[in-house]
Amino acid sequence: MKDTFRAVWVEEVAPGKFDQRIVERQVGDLPDHPLLLAVTHSSLNYKDALSAFGNRGVTREYPHTPGIDAVGKVIEDKSGTYAPGDELLVTGYDLGMNTCGGLAECIRIPAGWALPLPEGLSARESMILGTAGLTAGLCVEKLLEAGAKPEDGEVLVTGATGGVGSIAVALLAKLGFRVAAVTGKLESADFLTELGAWKVLDRETLAPFASKAMAKPMWAWAVDTVGGDTLFNVIKSLAYGGGVAACGMAAGAQFQANVFPFILRGISLLGVDSVELPLEKKASVWRKFAAEWQNSELLNRIAEDISLEQAPEFLARLLRGHGIGRYVVDMAL
Repeated sequence: MKDTFRAVWVEEVAPGKFDQRIVERQVGDLPDHPLLLAVTHSSLNYKDALSAFGNRGVTREYPHTPGIDAVGKVIEDKSGTYAPGDELLVTGYDLGMNTCGGLAECIRIPAGWALPLPEGLSARESMILGTAGLTAGLCVEKLLEAGAKPEDGEVLVTGATGGVGSIAVALLAKLGFRVAAVTGKLESADFLTELGAWKVLDRETLAPFASKAMAKPMWAWAVDTVGGDTLFNVIKSLAYGGGVAACGMAAGAQFQANVFPFILRGISLLGVDSVELPLEKKASVWRKFAAEWQNSELLNRIAEDISLEQAPEFLARLLRGHGIGRYVVDMAL
């Protein structure tokens, strides 16, 4: 293999000002971990955009290469866990946060962060899904474990045009649920309908609930990718015995709350994490995406393929809230 590789490189060029560009790096400069992968595909996530524009809550030290998702082939594994040529999938843990990430042609990581790419799922498909798909799958599993059934009524999905939201809409629709998709981008209503949304609602639909202790019960279950006060507005408007799987905080990490929905309607708040999740739990969700949840046609609808050189431009788009669906970084483009 070559001694150098291309990577997105984020530098703090002035206090609080960050520059993103493509550089050639030395393989020998990567962290001293046992597993070296030649990355074929990565994907873009909101967390990558935060890292690329200097969010110290995501990445402490710069310069840095973001990218919390990667798929590729083993070059070497000093741990002996994998053989050269094995195709592996990596999402979460510290990848792309404080460890050089997947927006690069090579990564070096602990072997315990990777798992074999499931049979039935291509490298590209795994990155259309990526952390967003894994998170959406975990949200849906939480609802199913809580007893959600299609006959219960509509399932609300907030932030529906984003990566997690769009995959959650599609997966819930595939499982027979009637999905009410909430978005601030009503111009993308056709996109959501094609994914299987039963109806598309403007995010302002939830705004009137803010001043109320409780709202009229409108949805049986929900997936919230937004956080902040939007999350509690969703909780207020769930039907008796319902629950919301919460996985995002783009609108904020805090919200104003009261106990009424929880003790008068028995509402459940179901937290979802896909970063530090044990590897076997991640693997079980990936196996579902490769089997009973497989939907290649739908994945293609939500995906746009871009080159590594385009990644900085699209990261800026995500940070501004202008992303739709999923962006797959193909190292061969």
